[in-house]
Amino acid sequence: MCERVPWIVQDSLWERIEPLLPKVERRRRHPGRKRLDDRLALQGILFVLYTAIPWEFLPQELGFGSGMTCWRRLRDWHQAGVWDRLHQLLLAELPAAGQLDWSKAVIESSHVRALKGGPKPARARLTAPNRARNATSSPRQEAFPSPCP
Repeated sequence: MCERVPWIVQDSLWERIEPLLPKVERRRRHPGRKRLDDRLALQGILFVLYTAIPWEFLPQELGFGSGMTCWRRLRDWHQAGVWDRLHQLLLAELPAAGQLDWSKAVIESSHVRALKGGPKPARARLTAPNRARNATSSPRQEAFPSPCP
């Protein structure tokens, strides 16, 4: 029996992820080196995240490309909103599979953004008809006359 390696993306998961990835056309004029396959780049990203090694130490022998290539792909996919869309897709599938029970969910307020800033408190009403006198200064020109003329 073979153990499943956590950074190898199974076909069933790849079928969900691949449509979410932005399509990058190869340049016609100065095409350069052929782009690393997205699935291999994803596996390189998962390897680095799983093992917590620095990006530059991603072993070339694995065939996942360089650490810098994987890091750039992670950045580009993040900016394209791939991870948010994948998260929403998987969250939508979990209740149907009986894997998620929202009745036991808790929202911690430091992680949830208030889009409209929440309700503004009403301004405190004045309780006195006039403002209080300033205790640090006197309305007269000279509060304490100098003893010297």
